[in-house]
Amino acid sequence: MNNPARTFEDLDVYQRARTLTNQIYNLTRQSGFAKDYGLVDQIRRASVSVMSNIAEGFERNSNADLINFLCIAKGSCGEVRAQLTIAMDQHYIDKESHNTLDDLARHTSSMLSRLIDHIKKSPYKGTRYDRKSGVSKEFQAMLDKFTPKFDTEEQ
Repeated sequence: MNNPARTFEDLDVYQRARTLTNQIYNLTRQSGFAKDYGLVDQIRRASVSVMSNIAEGFERNSNADLINFLCIAKGSCGEVRAQLTIAMDQHYIDKESHNTLDDLARHTSSMLSRLIDHIKKSPYKGTRYDRKSGVSKEFQAMLDKFTPKFDTEEQ
């Protein structure tokens, strides 16, 4: 991270998830796609789930909870990718649009994996166990040490 994350909104992975969600909403407003209410609802819910679970996990103030919610967010990235394939198969989107958003979902998932691994290695266990309120110095130090890198060829 270039700047310390004080809130979930500061996390690079949250910003990436927000971009994914906004692009999904834009895509699902297109005429052919917009008429498939079930698929539109499902893919929007999945993309929103990525953002929401990052936020909820961060606010829980324990590593175990954060990891759990980040894993759910990662699963939702996979759900978005599956639904993008359905949209392409139904000719709601072209292959280029599919690939662009699929790559964004993969990169978001990769960032989540790296953050999960970083938290698992951290000796800090969260404020829930420290009985402190707010973001503690230890939690902040753990986040400050995290650099969200991902392999562009990672699948």
